[in-house]
Amino acid sequence: MATHLKVTAVLFVLMGVVLIVLALFMSVVFSVVGGLIGASGEEDAAVALAAVGLTGIALTIFLLVMSVPYIICGWGLWKRRSWARIMGIVLAILALFEFPIGTAFGVYALIILFKGETEKLFA
Repeated sequence: MATHLKVTAVLFVLMGVVLIVLALFMSVVFSVVGGLIGASGEEDAAVALAAVGLTGIALTIFLLVMSVPYIICGWGLWKRRSWARIMGIVLAILALFEFPIGTAFGVYALIILFKGETEKLFA
């Protein structure tokens, strides 16, 4: 069971890293779209540019903030901190709604974190 717990810890960190990469990708996408809107020369381009820019910034910040708990939880699971198991259960339940990869990850993490053998590892 210790091996499954380590795999789960690594998966939590990977989920956090994926969110960071997604945040950076979305930042680039929104920057390119903003550049295209700005270069269009239309009279309403300033309003659209502001809306796209604010949306891009908000989405990037949201994804970066969401990545932090996954990375912290993965580290805590790796070090077998008791709080990390509870945090992992909560994050795994939230990941169930991120179909399809998050769902598979959430199911796997919940199975591992709810096993009695895993609970003993944190005692």
